[in-house]
Amino acid sequence: MAATPRPEDWIRVTPLGLWCEPGGFHVDPLRAVERAVVTHGHSDHARGGHADVLATPETLAIMALRLREDGTSGRRQPLPYGETVRIGEVDVRLVPAGHVLGSAQVVMDYRGSRVVVSGDYKRTPDPTCASFEPVPCDAFVTEATFGLPVFRHPPPAGEIARLLASVRRFPERSHLVGVYSLGKAQRVLSLLRAAGYHEPVFIHGALAGCCDLYRAHGIDLGETEPAAGRKRDEFRGRIVMAPPSATADVWSRRVPDPVVAHASGWMRVRQRARQRQVELPLVVSDHADWDELLLTVQEVGAPKVWVTHGAEEAMVYWCRRQGYDARALSLVGRDEEEE
Repeated sequence: MAATPRPEDWIRVTPLGLWCEPGGFHVDPLRAVERAVVTHGHSDHARGGHADVLATPETLAIMALRLREDGTSGRRQPLPYGETVRIGEVDVRLVPAGHVLGSAQVVMDYRGSRVVVSGDYKRTPDPTCASFEPVPCDAFVTEATFGLPVFRHPPPAGEIARLLASVRRFPERSHLVGVYSLGKAQRVLSLLRAAGYHEPVFIHGALAGCCDLYRAHGIDLGETEPAAGRKRDEFRGRIVMAPPSATADVWSRRVPDPVVAHASGWMRVRQRARQRQVELPLVVSDHADWDELLLTVQEVGAPKVWVTHGAEEAMVYWCRRQGYDARALSLVGRDEEEE
């Protein structure tokens, strides 16, 4: 009877990223490849030009929207959560990661050995995407974007309550909220509706496509209106959402006397808020914080923990202190800002 292979015998780091040798595919490759398994639609994980792509139906829809790929250049294979497909000699299953719509962990089983690649993930409930599910495995490949004890995210409802309190306090001003177009914009809209705010929200044109896609997948975001073509006084007392880059460029001049806010886990760092000239930092993250990272490592119970990016040293140090066989993979090309 053949021995069960060790995870490091069949999952390797190459210049293109994680390579599953018996399956013949990369996970979130850094450049175009013959066969890719993609965890979610952010640009540092979902790149264009692959011949074959396997991902959740939602992620494929996001890639088609953002990469302008019509699927005619290769095979696009949708794999709903929980279904299993054989690729080469490996059984592949996608499990919710709780990061953005369609985000998934990649569960790979090969001859009795299981490796799980988390992609990006969070544990905080989020009605705009399916919740993270821990999967027992032999090796857990985790991110560590906020892998330091200083990063402990507050409840997002409290951050949205701060935003709404500011809207009430300054009715003569507008509130310009910096949000990333995929995931954060839709989550902030959802949080506003959950908090009882049902006024239309003005949005930058760069956010419209992903908002429409979320709605097409049944996510209720409430009413939004395009910010383009509005008179300046229409923004007073209202919430305007735009990509973070737009809150500091000429586009923002159309918004009178704005309270500039930014929704990001990085707003925990005061220096970052000051650098961006953010008056109202909102700590709303789509990544696991320090406690969630540690909880996840404990729940999946993998003796081997491999850290792809972020605060790798701190995560590896903590894991080794707890007896895990941990190492940093130091994958390049991951964008810490798009969260």
